[in-house]
Amino acid sequence: RRLVRPLASFVRHNMTKACVVNAGRLDFDGKIDFCMLELVCGTPVTKHEHHSPTPSEIAQFAQGHTTLVTKEVPIDVTLLPDSITLICEAGTGYNNIDLTEATKRGITVCNVPAYSTDAVAQLVMTQVLNFSCSMHLQIHANANGDQTLFHGSNPFKSFGQLAHFELGGKTIGLIGGSGTIGLKTGKLARAFGMNVLVWSRSAKDCGDGKYKAASDLKELLNNSDFVSIHCPLNTATAGLLNKQTLGWMKPTAFLINTARGAVIDEDDLIAVLKNKTIAGAAMDVQHPEPPTVSSPLFELNNVIVTPHIGWKRVETRQRLVNAVAENVRAFLAGAPVNVVNS
Repeated sequence: RRLVRPLASFVRHNMTKACVVNAGRLDFDGKIDFCMLELVCGTPVTKHEHHSPTPSEIAQFAQGHTTLVTKEVPIDVTLLPDSITLICEAGTGYNNIDLTEATKRGITVCNVPAYSTDAVAQLVMTQVLNFSCSMHLQIHANANGDQTLFHGSNPFKSFGQLAHFELGGKTIGLIGGSGTIGLKTGKLARAFGMNVLVWSRSAKDCGDGKYKAASDLKELLNNSDFVSIHCPLNTATAGLLNKQTLGWMKPTAFLINTARGAVIDEDDLIAVLKNKTIAGAAMDVQHPEPPTVSSPLFELNNVIVTPHIGWKRVETRQRLVNAVAENVRAFLAGAPVNVVNS
């Protein structure tokens, strides 16, 4: 009760009319509670059930509002009404928003940098565990009626052709792994006895030697049994993993991407996977996203493709919506947090 009264008093004097432009993406199962956001705004929040509205539709939704809440949809800032003063991107990445244009128009843009740390790190290790025992290949065989591993002429010999190893002593390389998700992934990997190698602009040996910094990307790719991407998408990282750099990986290594699809040149990756230059890949993000219906990613048996599930656990999404509410509260108080534009 003591906590609710100050907040209720605060919102009576500081209010904003907010619009969640694609609530259908955030609350696709009806399990998310927006009451904290509504309490902070001091007025009912408009929620549109679209999951991927167009920029022009978003501009229409924005009419009569002062705050926009978005989730991974492109926004044409030039189309927004002058009433918009705050855009809250409900997620870590914000490459869907033109920050320069937002700044010109006096719009503050905030993100939520650490809401999915546990969920994404757990997904990375799920894929590591899958690959270490060729679970994906066994599931693929079973789904296609292939019982060779059970009833073949020599099932033990057939099984011997699959990767099947313990994780202790293996190395996971984290690209951009000095952030919260990368470090959490490293902590989980260490629990399995793995070595952790990190490459990013701010990477350094840390944790009493538990995390080693690679001198460059090539060193990381040359020495990793698993490579996991954790860097943001920007002009420096777009296409970072391409024909040349993918060629630096071990032929027995696996690539995992839970960051942004465009960090990888997808055509180059598909060629590498078809030629089995690397052992496999797990793609929770793609470029484009979702992949086209005819994408080879759906056909290759050495690929695990998931529809960007890293942030979709119910606990993760509730934490995200509550964090958006905190961003709005801080903005209304005149001390905005998690601001990504100047």
